[in-house]
Amino acid sequence: MATKLSDLELAINTLVTEFHKAADDAPTMNTTQFQTMISKQLPGFAKMVEGDQGLTQVLDQMGVQGGENISFENLWTLINKQAVQLFKASHKENTNCGCLLQ
Repeated sequence: MATKLSDLELAINTLVTEFHKAADDAPTMNTTQFQTMISKQLPGFAKMVEGDQGLTQVLDQMGVQGGENISFENLWTLINKQAVQLFKASHKENTNCGCLLQ
């Protein structure tokens, strides 16, 4: 009998699954694969990575150097930053989230 996963567990599973699907089951993805995944899975965020300058800024946020492929760890860094920004935007009343990894 399979254990039912929580919403959070399902979300994490989806994130990992979508990363590997976009990377064609490789451990990393190139920037084209990344942009395609973002446009399909995070359309609200996709506008930030449309141009070369926007893509470069996002890659910098993730710790990806020029020419490097994107690992899941890089993606996780971006998701963390986006989650903190969304939290701050939706909880404007003096709420301080210290979730951002350094």
